[in-house]
Amino acid sequence: MNVSLTQSRGLLGSYIKPQRTRIILLTLGLFASLSLQLLNPQIIRYFIDTTQHAGTMPGAQRGLLVAAAIFIALGLTQHAVALVTLYLSEMVGWNATNALRADLTRHCLDLDMSFHKQHTPGELIQRVDGDVTALANFFSQLVIRVVGNLLLIVAVLLLLFREDWRLGLGLTLYSLITLVILGSLQQLGVSQWAGERQAHAEMLGFLEERMGGMEDIRASGAERYVMGRLESIMTDLLRKSRVAQLVSNLTFVATNFLLVTGYALGLGLGAYLYLHGGISIGTAYLIVFYIGMLADPLQNIREQVQDVQQATASIQRIQALFHTSSQLEQAGQGRLPTGALAVTLDHVSFAYGEQPSSVEEPRDEAQEHAVLHAISLSLQPGKVLGLLGRTGSGKTTLTRLLFRLYDPSHGELRLATTDLRDVASAELQARVGMVTQDVQLFAASIRDNLRFFNPRIGDDQIRRALAQLGLEQWVDALPAGLDTMLAGGGQGLSAGEAQLLAFTRVLLKDPGLVILDEASSRLDPVTEHLLEQAINNLLAGRTGIIIAHRLRTVQRADEILILDRGQVAEYGPREALANDPHSRFYSLLQTGLEEALV
Repeated sequence: MNVSLTQSRGLLGSYIKPQRTRIILLTLGLFASLSLQLLNPQIIRYFIDTTQHAGTMPGAQRGLLVAAAIFIALGLTQHAVALVTLYLSEMVGWNATNALRADLTRHCLDLDMSFHKQHTPGELIQRVDGDVTALANFFSQLVIRVVGNLLLIVAVLLLLFREDWRLGLGLTLYSLITLVILGSLQQLGVSQWAGERQAHAEMLGFLEERMGGMEDIRASGAERYVMGRLESIMTDLLRKSRVAQLVSNLTFVATNFLLVTGYALGLGLGAYLYLHGGISIGTAYLIVFYIGMLADPLQNIREQVQDVQQATASIQRIQALFHTSSQLEQAGQGRLPTGALAVTLDHVSFAYGEQPSSVEEPRDEAQEHAVLHAISLSLQPGKVLGLLGRTGSGKTTLTRLLFRLYDPSHGELRLATTDLRDVASAELQARVGMVTQDVQLFAASIRDNLRFFNPRIGDDQIRRALAQLGLEQWVDALPAGLDTMLAGGGQGLSAGEAQLLAFTRVLLKDPGLVILDEASSRLDPVTEHLLEQAINNLLAGRTGIIIAHRLRTVQRADEILILDRGQVAEYGPREALANDPHSRFYSLLQTGLEEALV
């Protein structure tokens, strides 16, 4: 997506606009600082000219002392104003970009699973943090170093016109040529910095994935392959960074050449006017001083060009992310009844497909991967469904549809009597609980992991949930009870213990439908007993769907659904299927459920 800086003003303005008061103070401080910078050279000119004629001017010594005092006072005031202005600009920049980070994070959370399957966490971190950090510098320095320096250039040129029109005209032409060249180089660098940022995001995504799978990589001896891929990715990043830096260095060389040219032009004109008696020695100094003042803002703008290049590239990537739309239809405002929820699937089909970058791009049917085909079932409130099938048969996909991580390609999925698309997102999250095999635990206390950092959930409510699941003694046996700190990823806890915490999370929501992806790993007897007891208590009075791998789990189900390559191979009451020698379920029980489902 090609987005120019002009087209991005809406994005930038929307995050600066809420800070009107700071912007007004920043503007006032900017004009005050510029006025003080322009006033001081006038005092020095007076000082020089007065010194030259001090012997013939009465009261000249007193005038020189007053001028010196004013000069010092103005210098101190200028530095104080500059400090306050810089503070305000940083506040504007960081407040704006923090709001942008929050909006980007919320937008990513609202995108469906198709998007997250195609973008690694490392890449998204680079988008949300890396690209926005580039904008933090841009926000905080734009007013001070670009707008302020442009105003300073205009003011200096006007004052030079006031002294002599030839000075003003010559240095105006020089300034315009310099700014045009800088603008052209800035546009040239945008695409190069965009490529560099994308390569950096890909490297972070690669590292994040490989670090997360370090155990498997070492166990399979894939270190050499990983290092080879990393070298290839870093070589690409180096190449793109080198090209981007080269373009930025062209800006540096061109600006220095123009600065030397402008300085020579101004000094030549000043010397010519002084030698012909058109100006005083103090005015000649003033001209030289103002030429120096022209060089500084042009140099500052040159330094800012690189930030502008990187910021524009980041804005393009940020807007591209904002323009990425979820494949899920907008949720309705429907509510679900209290208590256990009925579940109905009416000829539900689903296919994984590539995530388009925007809703306008069509889905490529050839790239779709069909997973479910015309699945129908009706689960009454309070009943438990055992969901069986080989790996890849569509079991997990079906549960993801129930939690609306995806929408069905065809058919209708209802909770109670309400189509899932019509249920409000917050309502669905509150009324459907899910426990997967891979439980996400955070580097925080047991308390915060149970309540998901929601301070409205108190310890009494947590303990009631633990007691209801029969887990209170287990938590109290931990080193610090609810205050026990967990490492990132739940290190130090077994898979079964992590699921026990996940059960408590779900119970705290008091859902009407519970979806369990049963852990297939072997558990120690004590943890397995707690896990079975917790499942029984969690499902009491609720509708349940369990992806079953073990015979004990299947025995608690009221109905059985067996999937085979995304189709219903068998569906019916558990007891009836268990007693039917011709059913698949009967065969599974005879051969051993775990072995048959491998």
